[in-house]
Amino acid sequence: MNQTAHYRFSGPALLPMYGKALLASSKGGRHCAADIPELSADIEGVRTDTAELRRYREVCGFMTSSLCPITWPHILAFPLHIRLMTDAAFPLPLMGLVHIGNRIEQQRAIRQGETLELQARIANATDTDRGLEFDILTEASSSGHVIWKEYSTLLYRQPTESGGKSGKKQTPEAPQMLSGQATVQAPGNIGYRYGRVSGDMNPIHLHPLSAKAFGFPRNIAHGMWSKAHCLALMEKADGPLEAVTVDTQFKKPFFIPGTGILTWERNRSETPFRLLNRDASAPHLEGSLSRG
Repeated sequence: MNQTAHYRFSGPALLPMYGKALLASSKGGRHCAADIPELSADIEGVRTDTAELRRYREVCGFMTSSLCPITWPHILAFPLHIRLMTDAAFPLPLMGLVHIGNRIEQQRAIRQGETLELQARIANATDTDRGLEFDILTEASSSGHVIWKEYSTLLYRQPTESGGKSGKKQTPEAPQMLSGQATVQAPGNIGYRYGRVSGDMNPIHLHPLSAKAFGFPRNIAHGMWSKAHCLALMEKADGPLEAVTVDTQFKKPFFIPGTGILTWERNRSETPFRLLNRDASAPHLEGSLSRG
């Protein structure tokens, strides 16, 4: 049965939900797509010009504008995402999920000060060779019309019946450099700064010690910070992002502090882009941007 949580003006408080996630040690085990319930949540009357918008622009590198950054509704809806994944009926542990992809479809630019209705729901649960994948589908509506849509794809790793092996691995080709290039600097405190403004306080992003507790040699940048910062750099070079679709796959962790290379095909309606590591040998993320 579909279960919907309703909110007005703002979403649920994050701190109690994170506490619930840490206490949910019984969650986990083996699951399949059929185990994922149809959960949804929504907020009505959400203002886009919150106190955090200016800080978000600064942290991600967006220019001052009367238009909201294309990734901003993700931040506004983030409490709904956590609400869904900490629901008692949701069988997977929040801290065991990996963000592997994000697709945003924006019908038109969202104006700063505009009021939105936000709805998020769990969709497209699928059993794969890597484990169980699902989307959090978020829609932002203005005056009853959906103007922004996002698919955030998450993975719960678990072995398949064949042991998780999907055949012989091929050595990937070295990524190609494209016509546009920019250096991406991720300072050591960017995980904490982005976490404060976004609400995403996952320990793997905040400090080297907390990241080590989850198996990482040191903390890593948020995937959505990396995506937002890349879009901010491309926007400065090629103009505002208004009616666009941006599809991104997160690849290798971007350890911080660190330096990356953003490369993209400039001045095209279909723009491939990738954020590479320092020596341009492997991608942290890859994506495509389509205008119109």
